[in-house]
Amino acid sequence: MAYQLINGVRVWGKPDDGALAQAITCAEHGNVVQTLLMADHHKGYSQPIGGVVVYDGQISPSGVGYDIACGNKAVRTNLLAADIKPKLVRLMDEIARRISFGVGRVNNDKVDHDLFDDPDWDVYKSVGKQEHDKLKALAQSQLGTVGSGNHFVDLFEETTTGRLWIANHFGSRGFGHKTASGFLNLAAGREFLGKAPGETMDQPPVLLDLSSELGDMYYRAMKLAGRYAYAGRDYVIRQVLSILGAEADYEVHNHHNYAWKEMHNGREVVVVRKGATPSAPGQVGFIGGSMGDISVIVKGKDSVENRDAYYSTVHGAGRLMSRTQAAGRMNWKTRARSGGQISQKQMMDAVRDYGVELRGAGTDESPFVYRKLQEVLDAHAETIEVMHVLKPIGVCMAGADEFDPYKD
Repeated sequence: MAYQLINGVRVWGKPDDGALAQAITCAEHGNVVQTLLMADHHKGYSQPIGGVVVYDGQISPSGVGYDIACGNKAVRTNLLAADIKPKLVRLMDEIARRISFGVGRVNNDKVDHDLFDDPDWDVYKSVGKQEHDKLKALAQSQLGTVGSGNHFVDLFEETTTGRLWIANHFGSRGFGHKTASGFLNLAAGREFLGKAPGETMDQPPVLLDLSSELGDMYYRAMKLAGRYAYAGRDYVIRQVLSILGAEADYEVHNHHNYAWKEMHNGREVVVVRKGATPSAPGQVGFIGGSMGDISVIVKGKDSVENRDAYYSTVHGAGRLMSRTQAAGRMNWKTRARSGGQISQKQMMDAVRDYGVELRGAGTDESPFVYRKLQEVLDAHAETIEVMHVLKPIGVCMAGADEFDPYKD
């Protein structure tokens, strides 16, 4: 087997001490069936990113995290990358102009959706009318916006066929963030919209029994946030297709911060994946690298090791350096940064050398802060098959100084 067993945790790739300590803490709390670390793992809030915890009858709002249903949609277009390269600069300008990155909205497009008539909004009504109205208004205002952090809209060239692909990466925005913080508050006996003082990165997971009223409410709210994230990613892909004058003939769409009820070893369990892509046999997923590296479309294998992984794999390359280490600290009053190991010139030179037309992005998202994707894929060679290799030609993200309280 390609994984190690360390204190009961199944670990793919090189163990990160901080993430491993978090995984061990998760394994020691609740009705845990198995705890796992994918090869792209690193520290997260309570449950490590790249971490998977399998529960019997329980769900963890802190495990799913604040960016509920963060994930990717990728589509193959009817164009060749060569068709658009002569006008790539103009097209990337148009993508950056028309699609909303960061916390606000660059246009007045009101994105209506039948999602807002979903009966699961009643979950928030049961918490309170004020909470329901505030969250629904926030969700309506942000549907179809991308956010900041590591969230992106990219254009890719498939390495073997030259076909043009589009992919995006974001989740349920402020709606998901406030849903997560609200249920963490309720679990601690606080008001849904209250502040949450004293929480730390390494605190034990917050657990809810699925059979409890609060657990059922969170599960329904999480699924609603998942449908919201899908609707947002669908909308943004449609925008880019319109800008390109293209059509899609194949699509891949998946969450990687979510909890699923699944059957494993003959019983139903709850699989909480934070920064981990589901990879059941035949299931297709998108895994993104950095802006200076490949991304891939993968398919889960029917193998013993994939079963041991509870049909989970990496969601990206995994960070080697924190945002503060890379970019330094931002003083939001003066809008000046101090410190940081990666310069703007280093980032731009690396991206230019890789042949990428970049819009936005800070040095905390530069290629230097991530592992090479192939390294983490190699650690999961027995669990997934690479179907398509994609090389970025255009990357669009929020600007370096864009403040967004809802980013990853």
